[in-house]
Order: sequence, then structure tokens, then C-alpha cells
Amino acid sequence: MSRSTRATQFLTQAKVAHDVRSYDYDPGGERVGLQAAEALGEDPCRVLKTLMIEIDGRPACAVIPSDRELSMKKAAAALGAKAAQMMKPADAERITGYHVGGISPFGQKKRVPVAIERAAMAEALVYINGGQRGLQVRLAPGDAAKALGAVVAELVAE
Repeated sequence: MSRSTRATQFLTQAKVAHDVRSYDYDPGGERVGLQAAEALGEDPCRVLKTLMIEIDGRPACAVIPSDRELSMKKAAAALGAKAAQMMKPADAERITGYHVGGISPFGQKKRVPVAIERAAMAEALVYINGGQRGLQVRLAPGDAAKALGAVVAELVAE
């Protein structure tokens, strides 16, 4: 497995301190974020999942803890839209240039608005997909938000 991806190259170019961690990805697993948390021996609240969504018909990205569910209403509001819905996997792959299970908010083919869950900012370090199935980058959540120009807001469902 290559440890250099568009995501890691993006972070390096942005001078964001990060570590790359890999784990055995299970293609049959249902919840990639929880699978990653277990494989890395980390609390799921520190392993963030990248969700591609559509806000008012335009692509966007939401980054939330792997053990939580995204509130579409909160995501839309955070990104200044009226409505949000999950993006179809084929569209997510086309827009990001990554395969489902390996989608990273960093280094996507097309830059889209990004929102990160506010609760993640309380963690010293978080894990976010590194642009490949079974690859995570560990970094400070504030650094991730700054590099992405992300909105930090409450995004998870109650």
C-alpha cells in the first residue's frame, strides 16, 4: 500500500503536521470509520469519517466522528444551504477522485465546501481518511479545518 496519496501530498504542501497510519481494510465491512477505529485501537470519537453530500444540489463534504450520524438539516445550515442529502457513491468517487471507503477531504479532484463537527475540535489529535482504503492520517483537528478552509459547526444528529 502506498503511503503517499493526493491527500498526504496536500497536507505536506500545506505544511500540516501529520502521521500516516495504515490498517487492514475489510471490504465487506459496513461501517468503515468504526472498522478503522477498532483496527487502530482508537476511540471512535477521534476517528472521523468523510461523508460526501449535496447541498442545494451542489457537492460538499462533512467530516464527523465515526460513531455518530450526520444531521442533514445541521449540515445544510452550516454550509448556508436549505437542504442536504447524501451523495450517490458513484458521484462521490467521480467528484473526489477517491474510491468509497478511501474518500478523504484532503486533495479531492474538485475542491468543495467542507464542514467539520465542532466536538472533534476538543480532541488533541484525530484520524481522517488519507485517500486510500486502510490509510488514515493523524493530525490536529484545528490544522485540518484550517487547511480545508472548513466551517466548524454542530453537524451530528442528537
